[in-house]
Formats: sequence, C-alpha cells, structure tokens
Amino acid sequence: MKDVDDHQNDTLRSLDFQNLKVISAVGRGAKGIVFLAKTGDRSSNECVALKVISKALILQKNAKTNKNDDEGSGEYKRVSFEQQVLRRFDHPLLPRLQGVLETEKIVGFAIDYCHGGSLHSLRKKQTEKMFADDTIRFYAVELVLALEYLHHLGIVYRDLKPENVMIQENGHIMLVDFDLSTKLNPKLAQSLSRDSSASRNSLTEKHMSKRRLLRLYSYCNSGISPCDSDSEPQPVINSARRTESDSVEKSNSFVGTEEYVAPEIVSGKGHGFGVDWWSFGVVLYELLYGTTPFRGDNRKETFFRILTKEPELTGEKTALRDLIGRLLEKDPDRRIQVDEIKGHDFFRGVKWDMVLQIARPPYIPRNEVEDTVGFNKKDVELFVHEVFFPSSHDDDGEKNKKVEEKKDNGENNKMVWVDKFKLSTHSPTDNEDFSIF
Repeated sequence: MKDVDDHQNDTLRSLDFQNLKVISAVGRGAKGIVFLAKTGDRSSNECVALKVISKALILQKNAKTNKNDDEGSGEYKRVSFEQQVLRRFDHPLLPRLQGVLETEKIVGFAIDYCHGGSLHSLRKKQTEKMFADDTIRFYAVELVLALEYLHHLGIVYRDLKPENVMIQENGHIMLVDFDLSTKLNPKLAQSLSRDSSASRNSLTEKHMSKRRLLRLYSYCNSGISPCDSDSEPQPVINSARRTESDSVEKSNSFVGTEEYVAPEIVSGKGHGFGVDWWSFGVVLYELLYGTTPFRGDNRKETFFRILTKEPELTGEKTALRDLIGRLLEKDPDRRIQVDEIKGHDFFRGVKWDMVLQIARPPYIPRNEVEDTVGFNKKDVELFVHEVFFPSSHDDDGEKNKKVEEKKDNGENNKMVWVDKFKLSTHSPTDNEDFSIF
C-alpha cells in the first residue's frame, strides 16, 4: 500500500529474539500462532501479542491460491496487507503495530497485548453465558466506532466475531486480526453513473432468492433443492441505498467465519462494507441470547439458514431486538447503515464523542502476567511448525503428544502442549479462508 506514511516505516522496530522475551502461546489462527511476549530489557514490562506465521505454511497455501483471484490474495500478499493496515491505525480501539519479525522459518509482527482476553471468553464467564442490555450497549457503541473508523479508511473488516474483540487493560475493546480484511476503492465517476442508472431501471429481482440458493448449493454440492426455501422475493430496493452501495467497488472473495458471514458473501454476488454491519448484528444477537442466530448442524445448513431464515428474536420487543433485526436484513441495500445505527433508539442518549473517556467500563481485567523463562528462537520455530505440520509420531510412540518443558533455577515451569493448538472449538471448513481464531 503506497499511502502508508513514510515516517511510520522509518520508525517501525525490527524485532529479533535478542530484544524479545516470548513467554507463552496464547492462541492460534488458520495460519499462525499468537504468543505473549515482552519487549526490551528486563526493566521493561511492555507486553505485546506476537503473531507468528510459518513460512512453510505460507508456501503451501500460496501454491493452492487461484492465480485468477480478482484480489490477487496470495498468502504473501495477505501477510503484507495485514501489516500495512496495522501501520495506518491511529485509534484507541485498534492495535498499534509494534514491530516486525522474520527468521529463516517464520515471519511475524507484534501488536498491543490485551490482558482481558476476548469478548467471547468474557461472555462464557457470565452466569447465563449472555450480557445485560446495558453491557451490550457499551460494547456495541465501541464496535460501531471501530468499524466506522475502518470504513473511513476504505477497509472492510470481514471477520467480526467475539473472538476477535479483545478487552484492553482499561476495559475498552480492541479489534484484532485483519488477515481477512480488504480495501475497497471508489468507483470511477463514469462507471458509477452507468451502474446507478442500471439499478434505477431494475428495482426488483423476483428470482433473487432462487439465484442465491442455486449459487450456494452449487458451491456446497448439496442435494437440497432451492425450492425448499420459505423466503419471499425482496421488496422494492431503496434507490438511494443502491446508489450508495455502488459508489465503491465490491469484493467477490468468499471469506469470513461461517456463522457470521453475510448473505451476499454466501451468494457470491459481491459485497461491500455492509457485510460488517451484518456480522455486527450476529455479534449483538450472540451477546443477547448466548448463541448465533443461523447456526446449523453443518456448514451447508448454516449457509442455508443465513440465506433463507429470519433470526428468532424471542422475548419482549425492545430497541436492541429491533436494531438486531435491522442489521440482519438479508438485502444489503436495505440493511441499516452507520448513521442510522448511531441514531437508533438503542443508542438514545449516547454521547459518541465521550465514549472513549469512560473510566469504568463493565469489566476491568487484572494485569497479571506470569513471568517464565520463555521460548527462544528455536523453540518458537519448532512450536509453530509442529502445530501446522504435526509429526506422525514422537520418540515415545505417542501420537501428537509433544511437550516443551522449561527449567529455571531447578523449578519446573508450566508445560505448554502443542496439541491444544492443533484443535479448535470450530469445525474445520473446506475453504482455507475461514479462520479459526
């Protein structure tokens, strides 16, 4: 990205294992491992989240990349894009790029570490695995601000879910993991005029639902007939919305996490910034009900529900349920947008310019980091490689039971099992773009 500020490039630290103390592995994604680390000498207590990616895995995935991909989203480009996006951020709800790291076997970068874990883990700690409306409102407001900032930069996030919403030391959120993000460019004036005119001449698409289902089941190779759909043709499209949606180029990539993807991603009709507001609606639903609204027994059923089913907003009619319903509008041209979201009754009385100054968010995490001997360069490279390229067996004959044990002054530190990072609570998907962070 050529619009990155030169000063940022000059001041960005180049990290190595001489100025890093890698303490423990704290999470994994589809292509990398995140470690908790400290930077500087022993007098420094600055914690960072170090995302490390195997070069061997990049090469493997890059070989499978479709050369005709409209976004040229090779794995090297994705890693580079994520770093360049992070360099642009100047917002308290988004991470700062602290430095980059590269060895013969791995590539990575460091961002701010969040001591409070994820919004997903915080929800799980609640008595009924869900939040009260006031708590949801706080996190919803901050998510709106973070997404609004990204969209102003021309970045569509495309992977909003509670696992990617971290809780900072001060209790405010931080949106992380931009591996699936992309930049949407404005259309040329001539193209915009032509597209807008075409949209005005065709305000309805009576066979829209069937076409979406045909795309879905052609892609998923399902035997379920599109005629099983109980959805009705969409009403007349708002022409002002259509003009707005056509003001930027659309992406046709099939990316996201399956329970949170918008209908237009599943149908392959091209998508814009509206996919983030759909995912925002799914997240709000999950915070309110403790589950996602369209989850099926398998991936095909989940996509079928996304395209055809309405969310079950059980309970009394409230402003929050109304907002969720408007966000989970299947037609992106009718879906509520940022200005309408901020003006919705659920946010009545919110002082948007004062939110980041709130001193007592709903949850303030304790800043406790267990200081251990940590991993050296060889340890990290071996750990990452073993997670993504597990050995068929170890010396003791037990499959996938490799463990790293460190000793310091005769005391055994916590053992870190590679196995738990090979697994995920989410079912693996055929499409490699679906991250399991």
